[in-house]
Amino acid sequence: MDRESSSDEEEDRRNLIDQNEILPKSNPPIISTFHLDHFKDRIANANFTFKKRYLFAIFLPLLILLLFFTTDIKNLFRFTTSNVSDPRFNSFVNRMRESELQALSLLRQQQLGLFKLWNHTSFVNASIADSNSTLLNPVDSYLDFKSTVVSQISLNRQIQQVLLSSHQLGNSLDLADNVTDPFLSGFASLDTCRKVDQKLSERKTIEWNPRPDKYLFAICMSGQMSNHLICLEKHMFFAALLNRILVIPSPKVDYQFDRVLDIDRINKCVGRKVVVEFDEFAEAMKNHLHIDKFMCYFSLPQPCFMDDDHVKKLKSLGISMDKLKAAWIEDVKKPTKRTMQDVIAKFSSNDNVIAIGDVFYADVERDLVMQPGGPLAHKCKTLIEPSRLILLTAQRFIQTFLGEKFVALHFRRHGFLIFCNAKKPSCFFPIPQAADCIARVVERANTPVVYLSTDAAESETSILQSLVVVNGKAVPLIKRPARNPAEKWDALLYRHGLDSDPQVEAMLDKTICAMSTVFIGSSGSTFTEDILRLRKDWGSASLCDEYLCQGELPNFIADDE
Repeated sequence: MDRESSSDEEEDRRNLIDQNEILPKSNPPIISTFHLDHFKDRIANANFTFKKRYLFAIFLPLLILLLFFTTDIKNLFRFTTSNVSDPRFNSFVNRMRESELQALSLLRQQQLGLFKLWNHTSFVNASIADSNSTLLNPVDSYLDFKSTVVSQISLNRQIQQVLLSSHQLGNSLDLADNVTDPFLSGFASLDTCRKVDQKLSERKTIEWNPRPDKYLFAICMSGQMSNHLICLEKHMFFAALLNRILVIPSPKVDYQFDRVLDIDRINKCVGRKVVVEFDEFAEAMKNHLHIDKFMCYFSLPQPCFMDDDHVKKLKSLGISMDKLKAAWIEDVKKPTKRTMQDVIAKFSSNDNVIAIGDVFYADVERDLVMQPGGPLAHKCKTLIEPSRLILLTAQRFIQTFLGEKFVALHFRRHGFLIFCNAKKPSCFFPIPQAADCIARVVERANTPVVYLSTDAAESETSILQSLVVVNGKAVPLIKRPARNPAEKWDALLYRHGLDSDPQVEAMLDKTICAMSTVFIGSSGSTFTEDILRLRKDWGSASLCDEYLCQGELPNFIADDE
């Protein structure tokens, strides 16, 4: 239509020019019949063009009106008008934003994981370069490296999944693609948090064959129950070296061990009488309780690492003793590495009853003592373990609240701020940093819940709960609830009068943690160390076990007083 109009205007201009041309006076125009006819044709064409313009001007509004009444304008502009107010569109936008934020969080996790892998390979290279280093097993290091790489590949594919998920019109991508990816061929079935091979076939042990009338009187002073259990275990090693029966301390001077341990089970495991409780010892000695020789393993800061108050408690039981004497110069703050031959040479005696004081800090044959199952020959997994009632209660709690797969966290806080800041580096982490570390372990272990063993205040645990998030979902931190008669998981303890006992509850916590899929401990805590011992002895230790934020420094440390 525009082209046609333009053509008519040009023709009109040409006609006007022709009509206004000035002809030479000497040659006046000659009017003929042909020229008249041509002029009439031009006038007719001009009138037709003029009529077409009027017709177009008249019919165009009619056409618009017709289109208006016959077309659904609302549907015509549906995308541009409804995409803002349609809830489905808003949901799509929100899903995209959530996916992007989640992907950023996962990328942050991947970055930290790669940094950790880099630090680990640097440590491995340094250990390999050190010809005297015996810290690393090449096979285990290689498997750890493969496991971490597979974990990072899986995390990368998860990031892809998150970014693509908001664009999926049908079913979302299957994260199980990780195990069918041809790139992983052979690595696909690798369990990143598999159990540690304890190499029990390589275990070296010594026999415990005590003489029936020779005793070693156990004395444990340092710390709380966990320290005393470690001290007791070391006393068993000394008793075996010296061919003596170990006397378990009386609850009047120490913890009531028979509430948390099966004492007689130790004898059954070894296959002979190797330990006796204090009351049985007193009866065998016919109440003539005398420590014939008191040789102190530690001389500093005081002989036998024993204060006057403990000496008074022993005497209140009717126990008499000679003067405490130091076997050698030994400081609890700087213990010397000793051998079995050193102990036998210094502490062997023909006296019926001897004591050597607290040996918690003793450093004797560490490689042998730290073996899975300990240094002594026996037919059980470990000699010192929770009583049968506590074991069953732990199993019932797990069946009720946790299930087969869970991460256990020992989150030590009370008194740890000052204790950790006195160490270099500090082991006390701000709660947000701790939450990030916990979330990474949970994501790697692929577990739905965390069992929380802690002495932290509710103000700390509530913040920790809100910050432990994996893949956009909060991970429940489960603590043991207060006793409820409607719940039966703790009925055994209640029936045997063991409920509400702090030491029984502490041992129950240890047992649950020792049965977890993965364990996160508090560095510097003997409570954590005893859990790690149980996991090692029971074969439940995982490649993902670690101390909280292992390999990191607290991102903020308070000044000293």
